[in-house]
Amino acid sequence: MSENLGWVGTSPPRRDLKDKVTGEAEYSADISFDDMLHAKVLRSPHPHAIILSVDTTEADKLQGVRAVVTPFDISNGRIAPDVSILDKKVRFVGDEVAVVAADDPYTAELAVKLIKVSYDVLPFYRTTDEALSEGAEPIHAGGNLINNGPLVEQRGNLDEGFAEADLVLEESFTTPAHSPAPLEPRTALAKWDGSRLTLWKSSRGIHADKASLSQALGLPSKSLRVIGPHMGAGYGGKDETRTAVLASILSIRTQMPVRLELSREEEFVAGRRRHSTMTTLRMGLKSNGEITAIHAKTVMDTGAYLSSGPGVARRAGQGALYLYRCPNVRYEASLVYTNTPTAGSYRALGAPQGHFALESVADLAAKSLGLDPLHFRKKNQVTIEGQPGERTTPVNEIVDTQPSEGGIPFSSNGLSECLTLGAEKIGWDQPVNGIGESFSKSIKRGRGMSMFLYRGGPGGKSHAAVALTEDASYSLFTGVMDVGEGSATVLSQIASQVLSIPYDEIELVMGDTDITPEASITAGSSVTFSSGLAVKDAAEVLRNKILNQASQLLAEPQGVLNLHGSKVISESGKSLSLSDLVEHSGAISAKASVVPGSSDYVINSFGAHFVEVEVDVETGRVNISRYVAAHDAGTIINPKMAENQVRGGVSQMLGFTFSEDMEIDPGTGIVVNSNFLDHKSPTILDFPDIDVVFADVTDPIGPFGAKSLGEPPCIGPAPTIANAIYDAVGVRITDLPITPNKLLSAIKSHKA
Repeated sequence: MSENLGWVGTSPPRRDLKDKVTGEAEYSADISFDDMLHAKVLRSPHPHAIILSVDTTEADKLQGVRAVVTPFDISNGRIAPDVSILDKKVRFVGDEVAVVAADDPYTAELAVKLIKVSYDVLPFYRTTDEALSEGAEPIHAGGNLINNGPLVEQRGNLDEGFAEADLVLEESFTTPAHSPAPLEPRTALAKWDGSRLTLWKSSRGIHADKASLSQALGLPSKSLRVIGPHMGAGYGGKDETRTAVLASILSIRTQMPVRLELSREEEFVAGRRRHSTMTTLRMGLKSNGEITAIHAKTVMDTGAYLSSGPGVARRAGQGALYLYRCPNVRYEASLVYTNTPTAGSYRALGAPQGHFALESVADLAAKSLGLDPLHFRKKNQVTIEGQPGERTTPVNEIVDTQPSEGGIPFSSNGLSECLTLGAEKIGWDQPVNGIGESFSKSIKRGRGMSMFLYRGGPGGKSHAAVALTEDASYSLFTGVMDVGEGSATVLSQIASQVLSIPYDEIELVMGDTDITPEASITAGSSVTFSSGLAVKDAAEVLRNKILNQASQLLAEPQGVLNLHGSKVISESGKSLSLSDLVEHSGAISAKASVVPGSSDYVINSFGAHFVEVEVDVETGRVNISRYVAAHDAGTIINPKMAENQVRGGVSQMLGFTFSEDMEIDPGTGIVVNSNFLDHKSPTILDFPDIDVVFADVTDPIGPFGAKSLGEPPCIGPAPTIANAIYDAVGVRITDLPITPNKLLSAIKSHKA
């Protein structure tokens, strides 16, 4: 590759591209050992029951079976506060009851079928209403309403805000549970050597996995090593299950490597899904369009276990709390256990659910007041000054990226530019041919939009190390995982920008707890911002060390020296190769740790989506003829990958909008569509062309001005499309997904 010393803002190929397209990339399920055993899980046929006994006699006798583990012969270790390694109570159809290790997967499967279990079957609850009904059996100790009440965030005085309003609107919305449906099911391979456990697994946080395993198994941290190979799509939900710890226990008991790989059906049922929600949103408005109060109430189904539910519930309210400039807001979120598969972290967490309600009501408000939806949003959008009110966070503390308080400005805010760019791109001020008229016998056209905000990237404490090795090459060490979003490439670009070298000349070391620094999980669209800052700092420290050493060798002041590729060059014309430098000085390394964030600003990303649709009023089919996604993600480190992130997020959420729902039989609690045939995820044939535009914004806090981008594109599609459908046919769908039958029924009711 030709030398390019300015990599930020360019689009070099992804670092993992060649391995993935040639099939050389190694995933967890590709790793094996000659003496490896295969594990299979016995899963509960009941949605709620006490396990009275487990008889493994017949399974133990089967030739090739090496170990059987049940809740009655295992320690009380916990994977999470409400998840034990194996429990004597099952809470959904598919919950783990026992696990078998055998010489081959077929023997393990047969052994599972030979295990006899006696259950005391309990009442089960498929919906949050059922789980919260009077006299409902507690799914966990403490009851089915988590924390015995809602999470509440508020600012100002809600009663005063509604009293000032000339118009008060209220509407209720429901969103479905749906699966991330990654191509790669969860896999864990554990190998115990008698004193140390090595685990290969699909992971978005190897250091977090190591800590969790240490706690669950009672092993000291030094006795554990976690390796994260390539991941076949994460979308936030590729962990938080028992898979890794069960494989580990079997390996320790058998003294042999053990692989536990979930089937496609198991991935759907025992993986993690998006939380289904019921949201009521009330908005007070003056006749001039000014918003005086917003009150959002959400009931969220977390399924059988808590997982990341509290974080999801909180994020679902951030739009209501902060997207529109409003002095009086209140958000309430009730998180509820049900006897259904567990919900967890799925791309953008609760933001798509919350913004669907908020942006549908915003459109309703604009139409009720006779205002253009774009004008209404521009009038009321939160500006760079932030929200009215007083700061409550102590002055020297880092500000939450999901605040409810006022009085704190944003570090940057390109929302207005997103609204303008997106509107211009789609021709918002131009008529859409056929709105309100048939340009064919049954087709109606409409246009819709929505806007949104999302936390801007700061995550947990981040670490990075960079080294100039003895052979004069560079190595970058980071403990975060690339879960498919391209962070390996972006972090390399950041380091190369500082060190003035081609980005692919840096050896990138990731995915191994033994040789990488501590790191948070890849979550919350935080890697580019948080890990990027640590990488940038470490590279700058290394650069200064190199120049300091070169200063001594060249007898030149450090201030007149510059790194340029493989040399240090002085303004006087002297130069020193890095090979000569390390020959005299040896290898040089640098580390950096940062607590990302700001004590002065709220750091958020913003966006606005626009769409034109064609609705067939005879079939209920919706066709997207144009889609425009405008985003403020600060400086775009890699434009091509950024565009792909946006297109991927929009395309993925077409399923949430139109077709996806995890269907659970009300009589048995069984998931009836746990496969790609019946869980209607969109395919490439369903994806429209998507125009992507970025606001010209540089964030003063982020690395080279960057902010988050990975999750925000998922927020806009549902409300944008629902608003366009209303524009086309005059019916507002408040219950996702928008299936043809649902839309036809609404159209018929509207006509009647």
